[in-house]
Amino acid sequence: MATDARRALMGSPWPARAAEMAAIFMVGDGLIGLAQPDRHVDLWKDAALGAERVVRPFVGHPARRRVYAVAQIAAGLWLASRQRPKPIRD
Repeated sequence: MATDARRALMGSPWPARAAEMAAIFMVGDGLIGLAQPDRHVDLWKDAALGAERVVRPFVGHPARRRVYAVAQIAAGLWLASRQRPKPIRD
C-alpha cells in the first residue's frame, strides 16, 4: 500500500469500525455457541465453505464449545473496549 494511502486509512474511522464489527461477531457467535452448542456446531459442520475444519474439534463436545464461547465473548468484549472514536477535524 502506498504511504499516502496508508496515512489516509490510519486517519480514517474504518479500521476501528471493522474491529468493532469483528467484536460484535465474536460476542454474538460466542453467545449462540454458549446457549446452543450442538445446534450451532451442526449448522457449520457440513458444506460450510471451509468452516468444517474450524468446528471439527467441537463436534460431539458441547462443553468444549462452551469453553471456547466464553473465550470468544471475552475476546470480543476486550476488542470492542479498545476502540475509540476519532475526533472530527474541520
